Amino acid sequence: MHKAGFVNIVGNPNVGKSTLMNQLVGERISIATFKAQTTRHRIMGIVNTPEMQIVFSDTPGVLKPNYRLQETMLAFSESALTDADILLYVTDVVENPEKNSDFLTKVAKQTIPVILLINKIDLTEQKKLGDIVEKWHSLLPNAEILPISAKNKFGTDILLNRIKELLPESPPYFEKDQLTDKPARFFVNEIIREKILLYYDKEIPYAVEVRCESFKETERNIHITATIYVERDTQKGIIIGHQGVAIKKMNMEARKALERFFGKSIYLETFVKVDKDWRSNDRELNAFGYTPE
Repeated sequence: MHKAGFVNIVGNPNVGKSTLMNQLVGERISIATFKAQTTRHRIMGIVNTPEMQIVFSDTPGVLKPNYRLQETMLAFSESALTDADILLYVTDVVENPEKNSDFLTKVAKQTIPVILLINKIDLTEQKKLGDIVEKWHSLLPNAEILPISAKNKFGTDILLNRIKELLPESPPYFEKDQLTDKPARFFVNEIIREKILLYYDKEIPYAVEVRCESFKETERNIHITATIYVERDTQKGIIIGHQGVAIKKMNMEARKALERFFGKSIYLETFVKVDKDWRSNDRELNAFGYTPE
């Protein structure tokens, strides 16, 4: 008997969805930084054993859209409600349970198993945690509730065992040696974008998109060319920095991370271009892969 299924991870921004995904899959599939809206796509990570295949799906944090990019991000999150075998709704000990009640109402109507994960329990005490559990039980009465700390790997083994119990019988959906549904270039874009999120302040990371233009792999190394898109000339200046210092530092960190990810020596070239309406132009968003399935 073989089990297989889609386990979709949803919730508001910054509750630890990507950290959880990376713990469950055992690889850094989703970029996880301390900034909101880090995940922009729906990213799959696949866990295989001889008798089982779990297809985890990390989604962008649910938010009320202010521009076209955010609309496509919300569509990724909502699509995760329609094709899951098991839904993991992630919250934490600090967020207001009634935030984004529209989305929560949709979760409450699900007929599939829903596991509500209260993350970051290391940041609270037992009594307060009991109150949080009670509150969530009133909002999602049909959900199983599990307190966890994704960062500290607390509760993640219990969660994984419960997922295995709930998985339906099914042949695998993907090849057994496959780790994700995304191509190598996608991870180049995500790793460079992660370093931009970490090294630049304020609005810069949210105005940035990255496109891998070439990916030439040999037995020993990979030669990568990527373009960093920004919305204004001033942002281009900030990304490059005085005498190119900022972009050199970011490039060095991205190259090291890419070498860890691909296990090969990396030669990385990056260029910066201004594209003033990429966040609101459907054609541009499509080219960057923001068309929900």
